[in-house]
Amino acid sequence: MDDHTHESNEDHSDDDTGIGDESSKQNQRRTEPQTEQSLLEDEADSEQAREEIHAKQEREYHGEHEGEHDGHGGMHEGHEQMFRRRFFISTLLSIPVLLYSEMLQEWLGFSVPVFPGSEWINPVFAVIVFAYGGVPFLQMAVPELKDRSPGMMTLISMAITVAFVYSLASVVFPTTSAFFWELVTLIDIMLLGHWIEMRSVRRASSALDELAKLMPDTAERITDEGETEEIPVSELSEGDLVLVRPGASVPADGVVESGDSDVNESMITGESKPVSKKPGDEVIGGTINGDGSLRVQISATGEETTLAGIMRLVEEAQGSKSKTQVLADRAAGWLFYVALGAAVVTAIAWTVAVSFNATVIERVVTVLVIACPHALGLAIPLVVAINTSLAARNGMLIRDRIAMEQARELDTIIFDKTGTLTKGEQGVVDVITVEDIDEDEVVSLAAAVEGDSEHMIAQAMRETAADRELQSPNAQNFEALKGRGVRATVDGETIHVGGPNLLTHLDTDVPSELTAFAERAGENAQTVIYLLRDERPIAAFALADVVRDESYHVVNALHELDIEVAMLTGDSEDVAHAVAADLGIDTVFAEVLPEDKDKKVTELQNQGKLVAMVGDGVNDAPALTRADIGIAIGSGTDVAVQSADIILVQNNPMDVVRLVKLSKASYRKMKENLVWAAGYNVFAIPLAAGVLAPIGILLSPAVGALLMSLSTVIVAINAQFLRRVDLTVPNLPGVSAPEEAKPAH
Repeated sequence: MDDHTHESNEDHSDDDTGIGDESSKQNQRRTEPQTEQSLLEDEADSEQAREEIHAKQEREYHGEHEGEHDGHGGMHEGHEQMFRRRFFISTLLSIPVLLYSEMLQEWLGFSVPVFPGSEWINPVFAVIVFAYGGVPFLQMAVPELKDRSPGMMTLISMAITVAFVYSLASVVFPTTSAFFWELVTLIDIMLLGHWIEMRSVRRASSALDELAKLMPDTAERITDEGETEEIPVSELSEGDLVLVRPGASVPADGVVESGDSDVNESMITGESKPVSKKPGDEVIGGTINGDGSLRVQISATGEETTLAGIMRLVEEAQGSKSKTQVLADRAAGWLFYVALGAAVVTAIAWTVAVSFNATVIERVVTVLVIACPHALGLAIPLVVAINTSLAARNGMLIRDRIAMEQARELDTIIFDKTGTLTKGEQGVVDVITVEDIDEDEVVSLAAAVEGDSEHMIAQAMRETAADRELQSPNAQNFEALKGRGVRATVDGETIHVGGPNLLTHLDTDVPSELTAFAERAGENAQTVIYLLRDERPIAAFALADVVRDESYHVVNALHELDIEVAMLTGDSEDVAHAVAADLGIDTVFAEVLPEDKDKKVTELQNQGKLVAMVGDGVNDAPALTRADIGIAIGSGTDVAVQSADIILVQNNPMDVVRLVKLSKASYRKMKENLVWAAGYNVFAIPLAAGVLAPIGILLSPAVGALLMSLSTVIVAINAQFLRRVDLTVPNLPGVSAPEEAKPAH
């Protein structure tokens, strides 16, 4: 059995307190987080005030971390509201410009009343639309220029500025044709596209907001007099006793002091089935209590809670850039120079062809507009945000974005045996009887005798009887025999249950078939327990660590994904190979000391394989760090494992398969979005430049803006389809209906 199953609680707590530190591998992979462009100064006062009030309220109830995040989420919402408001107002102001446009009147065959000064309607309203709806793009282009990284906002600013200056020049020089209506429609469509983009980003990045909402605003603290008082959650302290009523949310992490209930932890672990809670069990803040009342002693508050840890990890993941994102950012930067070059070539070519006039300006503006890397800039961040949100809802916490992206390329996944592939607890794995005595009879007898014992062997006996749906008879005169076993009277017969020391104490002969059974069990490092009726051995039980039901499905599913499975264990070669043969594992590392586990990871990496290590994050830390991807699997409260790139909240190895499947689906969406965004520009820029002009096909700036916005919408919709990826167990490859748990030999 692996040493790590005996690690103390102190080891776990040491890991938990270090959530802010980064391992050497994470330091190497750390990239600058994405940042939003600043809002207009004239919007800042109202928007910032609203965000500060919202953030202040959240800090009062949930602590400063959640408040800071909600302020960040409010920024996305503030951008969305700003673009929406400016779109509607600018569109209304554009109507007079469209109505008094001579070109549109000629095209559509209508006329409007003319009055003294009506010739100023177009330039005046166009200036207002430019100042209100267009200047935000100019201000958001300033940081790009200061950083010497011109991009989307710079292109948009150049396009609308060229159109604006040229149109104003037409007022001073009446011989020049103006295109005020093209200018205002261009700005309107740009605002519409950005509104849709901000809305998509806000919705995709809602994981943290959803997590923050899990925490209740108040808690019912039980006073020393036994009465309850309602207080803000922020005033709770470690050691406080709180009452959690039926249907209420648990206000903070704690331990059940009294009461029995089922708690819904799906919002934290992804497990839909409610978890039974009784005195001594841990509960997680933000989970929802069932039908019973619980009295919970608070063990962690504020930044120390599980939910706060999860929120930090989700925020880190959403802020980190993947390799694909870095490529997209570079492509967007290159696109600026490509568009600028194309605009210059277009201007020269059209000037030579038709001389310098409004048509030349129209072509240049259309090229600049249609080349805006809107879709390219949105292609990856939306997928990343949706991926992180999906992962969090399914109990997968991503600390390293690159690791999540690499999971699709894994060649080998190493599982720690005890507590990961197995339950990490004793269970009856084999039974033998003499004289054709029925197995169910001896199992029910053993469960009856062990009914009053809390020893792990007694629990294993009772669980075996329960699994076989056996009714145990009543036992009387129970007596624990120190160091030997237990004794009780069942139906007038004296029944003993114990190990070899019991046989020596009673000085009884052991039937040959039981002796042979014990020898075979000993070779597999299994514990043998005997059952005696009136001091005569009639049965023996072999106990060992039990293989999880899910482990069989995990190995099959990973094989169908062309991923090899390896196992690390400190158990003997015989035990390790027996488990591996049962599960169908490809590679076995047995009798491995905890400090040598990372060397086994290196062995596989030296073979050119991309390796993931799945362990509990305590004594597996060196191996988790050494692996290309470290995956910590543990309880719902053990989320702050520093050595892992990805943390699985549930203690369920099947989540490893879900992780690989989500990684593949996310990368597929990234590629689709990049192909669409880049491919769109390959075809659209030449079209905007007028290569099809000889056959009468020319795009106006407004149509170019519409096509650019349409590409952004398509990319956003395609990213949303990632939400349809089905990560439920029955739909995973290689997974069939659950079977009865098998022994770990």
